Amino acid sequence: MTYSDRSHGGNQRELARQKNMKKSQEISKGKRKEDSLTTSQRKQRDSEIMQQKQKAANERKSMQTKEK
Repeated sequence: MTYSDRSHGGNQRELARQKNMKKSQEISKGKRKEDSLTTSQRKQRDSEIMQQKQKAANERKSMQTKEK
């Protein structure tokens, strides 16, 4: 019998580990089901999103510079 079997609360660590595994599996499954894209398509989409975000950030930065 190990110490964890004798302690109060029993298998709390094991239950937490199982809960986290289930949660991470649901998240990863959900993301894959959302977009049935190939890796290259996903990279292209993410690249376009990042370019849009960078453009917006640059515009905000230039507006702040003009105000000063």
